[in-house]
Amino acid sequence: MKNLLTAATLALTTLAGGAALAEDYPERPVMMMVSYGAGGATDFQARIVTMTAGNEDALGMPVAIINKPGAGGRVGWNWFATQADADGYTLAAYNVPHFIAQSIKGGVEYSTDSFEPIANWGADPAVFVVAADSPMNSMDDVVTFAKDNPGKLTFSGAGLFVGHHIAALQLEKAAGVKMAYIPTKGGGAAAMKAVIAGDVMGGVNNLSDAFRAQEAGNVKILGVFDLERNDFLPDVPTLKEQGYDIDNASVNFRGIMVPKGTPPEVIETLAATVPEMFNNDRVAKKMAAGGSPMHIMDREEVQAMWAAREETLKALLAGL
Repeated sequence: MKNLLTAATLALTTLAGGAALAEDYPERPVMMMVSYGAGGATDFQARIVTMTAGNEDALGMPVAIINKPGAGGRVGWNWFATQADADGYTLAAYNVPHFIAQSIKGGVEYSTDSFEPIANWGADPAVFVVAADSPMNSMDDVVTFAKDNPGKLTFSGAGLFVGHHIAALQLEKAAGVKMAYIPTKGGGAAAMKAVIAGDVMGGVNNLSDAFRAQEAGNVKILGVFDLERNDFLPDVPTLKEQGYDIDNASVNFRGIMVPKGTPPEVIETLAATVPEMFNNDRVAKKMAAGGSPMHIMDREEVQAMWAAREETLKALLAGL
């Protein structure tokens, strides 16, 4: 009987502690890790979607962004899976298909089982870009050059087995060409700089990065790797419209996650609060001004998206 009473007391204490944790959380500023460099699309958007975190109708505490770039996101996500505190005060931005594709290919210390999704803020398609003064004006121009010069068309992307690389692999397969994909250090911002500087002949990049670069007169966007045209680029056809059998597997979903083992009460608090934080009118206006497509999903929707993308990527990467 004494053991039963002790167990019951411990259970009640744990429940009470959990309730107090949920009620008091967060009690101090929160950190969010971004696996890419400052200035790229993920970093740019992460700072916008968390800018109202300190409001009373949000978390009530600010969110500070830290960057841990390297190896297409692997450096940051390896750290997050193995060293980050699972206390609710260390969040991370996720990129899908990036971290899922990397875990399928292996050589990393994480998988979808390493993290708990909280909410999704955006869906950013990949696009093919060339410098503003490039003689190429369509994807047919790109493919024709690649066919005439096998392996000599150089183009940049944010790393290996990220959305850019998956789009590149799909393009090579659909067009029946061999091109020279060059992953850059520093994420999408560095990949875009390589195009603008003329270090490469073209690039696969995020629509949001490319939109800003095109507005500045630095690049031309020749095609969108998605099933439909994007509202930010209504005059730019999809790859499928241009005759290439490419789906939306490379579309970059971005959101917030926590390490596995984070207290359920904290996850529940974040899951109830973060989507509303994303829905803030100021956030929406700043995202729109930066050409950043929003696609808000709650925790359950993200869990379903992760599972579906994992199955799609397993089949896709096996075929490529």
